[in-house]
Amino acid sequence: MYWFDNAYEAVSRFMDMGGNVLWLIAILLFCMWALIFERAWYFYSGWKADAAEAIQTWESRSERKSWAALQIRRKLIAEARLQIDQYLPIIKTMVALCPLLGLLGTVTGMIEVFNIMAVTGGGDAKSMAGGVSRATIPTMAGMVAALSGVFGNTYITRTASREAALLKDNLTTDH
Repeated sequence: MYWFDNAYEAVSRFMDMGGNVLWLIAILLFCMWALIFERAWYFYSGWKADAAEAIQTWESRSERKSWAALQIRRKLIAEARLQIDQYLPIIKTMVALCPLLGLLGTVTGMIEVFNIMAVTGGGDAKSMAGGVSRATIPTMAGMVAALSGVFGNTYITRTASREAALLKDNLTTDH
């Protein structure tokens, strides 16, 4: 429990140093990674059953070369693609929002610096340094969150493309 208390204290101190925008970044990061893990879990467990069902539906057809059969094949692929690509645009949007929220933290921190300069006449360097620190921490946090999301999103997007291509290859028209 000692390590948990130390970790909690460090995170709490970091969040206090960065201001309220860090909480928005943290919530966004949590939601983004929850969706990334959900997609990874779907590909690990649920996708195999969905793909097998699509393949079974296609293989149960006696005729697979007519125009109607090809339209059914396209429908099966499109329905599977909807399942595969679920949440991918949301994840991409969240990745793009992370640095923007970091910039919002920069702006709010710099407003604090300008406010201190207006109140003190610009002579209190220690107070201004605290405001600049408060401005740069959300920027860094937003960039780190975006970078982590880029890696997760790339993995999920590649997996989705690969699985869609494999399904398309398995729905053959050669019988």
